[in-house]
Amino acid sequence: MSVGPKKILVVDDASFMRTVLKDIIKSNGLAHEVVEAGDGVEGVKAYQAQKPDLVTMDVNMPRADGIQALRAIMKIDPAAKVVMVTSVEQKQIVQDAMKIGARDYIVKPFDRNNVGLVLNKVLRQR
Repeated sequence: MSVGPKKILVVDDASFMRTVLKDIIKSNGLAHEVVEAGDGVEGVKAYQAQKPDLVTMDVNMPRADGIQALRAIMKIDPAAKVVMVTSVEQKQIVQDAMKIGARDYIVKPFDRNNVGLVLNKVLRQR
């Protein structure tokens, strides 16, 4: 069950990963608009400007990594819905992110069904 058209911000320094996530989001009908940012600094600016319903945040990025950007977004909006994007070996970073305020995480390489389920679940959270 989808939650209706939303705006999702995809923050990742790899344009290929942004494209893959955007495709998964659109094919699952999770967003009417997908905004992209190439690093944590751009991600925070885009969050302020766009006010997305959900953010997917890569952990490893130049300028500001996912944890730094998550902290900045949580200061701007403590109710922000941020899902961390991580590789399997970054479990400790994900645990830290959850303490800071991330709602969940998805793992690269992406399982299309799992990504859809996680994002849908987080979008429905209050």
